[in-house]
Amino acid sequence: MRFLTIEQEGIETAAVLDEERNVITVQAINEKMDKAWPTDLFELLQSESFERFKNWWDKLPKQEKESLEIAENYNVGPLYRRPRKIWGIGLNYVDHASDLEEQAPQKEPASFMKPDTTIIGHEGIICIPTQSERTTGEAELGIIIGQTCKDVPEEEADQVVAGYTTIIDMTAEDILKQNPRYLTRAKSFDTFFSFGPELITPEEVNDVRKLNVTTTINGRPHRKNEVNNMTFDPDYLVSFHSKVMTLLPGDIISTGTPGAVVIRDGDVIECQIDGFTTLRNSVKDLKDNEKG
Repeated sequence: MRFLTIEQEGIETAAVLDEERNVITVQAINEKMDKAWPTDLFELLQSESFERFKNWWDKLPKQEKESLEIAENYNVGPLYRRPRKIWGIGLNYVDHASDLEEQAPQKEPASFMKPDTTIIGHEGIICIPTQSERTTGEAELGIIIGQTCKDVPEEEADQVVAGYTTIIDMTAEDILKQNPRYLTRAKSFDTFFSFGPELITPEEVNDVRKLNVTTTINGRPHRKNEVNNMTFDPDYLVSFHSKVMTLLPGDIISTGTPGAVVIRDGDVIECQIDGFTTLRNSVKDLKDNEKG
């Protein structure tokens, strides 16, 4: 299945895509089918609601799905705005490490966390802060956790994953290069984490390791690599981080980028992943706005 969050008249609500890629809100499903599914995607991911909803939807006859009202006149937002945790993974592809003239970690992932105030969605505007002269954007595969879990064995990691998504992660690279201890600040400016537009459940992904992730700038591919070439693959990342702290439904693990690109005022950056709807954001430099 494919889930998203749309905004209509200032209200954000969870929605699904049917077989014809029509957008149907959970609210419309509730009204037509006399159900009470959570209409916020983050809430739907909690407890057992998500799996029960998927099972119910799969068994719903096609003619009943076709009777549901199709959403019109909407904008696509981030999947949700208040995850409990956002984990980022630095230098998970060796090629990206060379961009920063650093050695890729070999024994354990280089993890960091980001606040939810960084979140924007598809077609949202990335703002380069006044404190940075060199900000980069990075396309990444995102993992969405679907269960409360701790100490998950690597071979069971896929069982706690609700789905995957596209992510664009930003870094104030000049701040980071001053001192590696500035990583949290360099990663945490407002608008520095775009994710969505869709959550794709695992059964729609034949082999996550075979997915190609591409950072694209102004319509031109900048860097592309296969998930299989990660130093630490998605199952390992879920298992590893579950041994650090309890993972909760809606937690996000951003798995690292094949390559970062410098972004400037007026640019359009995209995350492209095989079979996923492209995530796209435009760029505004706040320093240029001050000058204007």
